[in-house]
Amino acid sequence: MTRIVMLGAGSGFTHSLSGDIMQMEGVDGGEICLVDIDAKRLRLAEGLVRKIAEKLGKDKAWTIKAATDRRRVLEGARFVTNTIEVSGVQTVRIDNDIPLQYGVSQCIGDTIGPGGIFKAMRTVPVWVEVLRDIDRMAPDAFILNYTNPMSIMTHAAMLVTNRPVVGLCHSVQGTSRLMADYCQVPYEELIWECAGLNHMAWFTRLEHRGRDLYPNLKKRAARDKKLWERDPVRLDFMLHFGYFMTESSGHFSEYIPYYRKRKELRKKYCRPGYLGGDSFYANEWPTWRANADKWRARLMAGKEEIKVGRSYEYASSIIQSILTDKPFVFHGSTWNTGLIDNLPFDGVVEVPILVNKNGYNPIHFGPLPEQCAALNRQHMAVNKLTAEACVEGDREKAMHALLLDPLTSAVCSPAEIKEMFDRMFKAERKFLKGF
Repeated sequence: MTRIVMLGAGSGFTHSLSGDIMQMEGVDGGEICLVDIDAKRLRLAEGLVRKIAEKLGKDKAWTIKAATDRRRVLEGARFVTNTIEVSGVQTVRIDNDIPLQYGVSQCIGDTIGPGGIFKAMRTVPVWVEVLRDIDRMAPDAFILNYTNPMSIMTHAAMLVTNRPVVGLCHSVQGTSRLMADYCQVPYEELIWECAGLNHMAWFTRLEHRGRDLYPNLKKRAARDKKLWERDPVRLDFMLHFGYFMTESSGHFSEYIPYYRKRKELRKKYCRPGYLGGDSFYANEWPTWRANADKWRARLMAGKEEIKVGRSYEYASSIIQSILTDKPFVFHGSTWNTGLIDNLPFDGVVEVPILVNKNGYNPIHFGPLPEQCAALNRQHMAVNKLTAEACVEGDREKAMHALLLDPLTSAVCSPAEIKEMFDRMFKAERKFLKGF
């Protein structure tokens, strides 16, 4: 029986991933093991997954188990999905508010910058423990990571395990659909190519019936105020750098030094919410999390209908491909073994990956446009230092990573960055158990 272990079952991914898994064609059933250290949220997740199984008529084919200790269910697992969150909502204000006192405004702040680096410092040491348990208890497992900061989590995994690990996100498939909308062509007719880093990958090709779509998209972005307002940072950036990228305007504005370093620039280019609002994630995440639990409780009580469709998350298609040997191509984070020629070969990149019964087979992409590669290289240096710092427990390396962060260094002096780092470290000390 195929055992699939889902770590961090209290996360928002569980609904879609479990429903997707139970709808895999050519897979008769198996065992879904839900793990979360929060017993209350685990009970909600277990109840919801059982309801989904009943809704799909799969309750006889799929056995559902739940555990607060992963070691109870890891033995012999074939697949492990990771969606853990370390420290819950207890540090989100620290990640945001201390940097803000130094002029570093974050919109999301969970994959890069001060917030992203400290999230890695809390999460990676736990991740390393998980990976070592998998090595010992499930040596044949394929590992699918959804937890941010994605590039750093994947890099750390590559340092500590030989298990096949891939980092998964939905920004490529989501943005490719957005590109069809912006370019005003049917999605199924859009020809595109994309690679780079997670949350910072580039659409190097956009075509429809042999026609390059970029010239017209750039004209519209420069002239059509209504279109520009839908995605101001990404569209403006495309006009200057030539290519569109995969993360929302608000999140992307944190990856580069141009749009958030002064209040007047944020006023000009950033908008509320995912379009760049100051402290958006810190302000909203605790409410989102609480509301997600209330929503699950309503579903369990029959006060809302459980809707189950096949999402465009990659996990189930990857699992299906390995089990049935039906090839599938997805975009994922993996080690750059020469896959992108002009990015460092000692770091993690996001590229197309072919999966079949032999597992993950990354596809050579070639070089990126040099201006795009240069921005990626900046982040690969930050990711490398942060991952190594978290695996080694090296506080100084983590501080050096923050010194190199593009947005932070555009706003602060080295002395200010060090002071910020020390204050954040002190405020979050009890969660930084790897240091």
